[in-house]
Amino acid sequence: MEFKLDEKDLAILAFIQRNCKLAARQIARKIGSPITTVFAKIKRMEKLGVIKEYKAILDSHKLNCSTTAFIFASVSYRTKDNEQLFSQRDVAKDIAKFPEVQEVHIITGDWDLLVKLKAENVDAVGIFVIDKLRLVKGIEKTLTCMVFETRKETTEIPLETRKNPGIIRLYPGGV
Repeated sequence: MEFKLDEKDLAILAFIQRNCKLAARQIARKIGSPITTVFAKIKRMEKLGVIKEYKAILDSHKLNCSTTAFIFASVSYRTKDNEQLFSQRDVAKDIAKFPEVQEVHIITGDWDLLVKLKAENVDAVGIFVIDKLRLVKGIEKTLTCMVFETRKETTEIPLETRKNPGIIRLYPGGV
């Protein structure tokens, strides 16, 4: 089964990802559609998993959590005794459990994982890496890159530039 996103769907998504507090009535007015249509489209996209969740984006500087680090991690696929097999997915899942971790990505290249971390200061990043990350089973080595300044950080997916609306394929057990 497939579900095609039309231009109205993309317009709704663009407004929602910029401000999820907008009411369906406000979005309907902005895109020139009836409120019932907008409400139904939003509910359908939620059900299909196109809209995963709604969140507030907090100012890390005002919450004393303004230090950002990107950490590359290498996974040791076997223990020193060549016994247990470690999976990148399992190691990534374990790292994702730490509250200070914002993102964990399985990547290609010389490193296996990329971790985005927000912390109070450089010392807190060091404590995380030494006392938490390097103790995760399967972590072989790490490389930490500190962020000096952030010019852009967003959760938005560019929708206005898309010429072909997406097709969502539904599979048993989810999208």
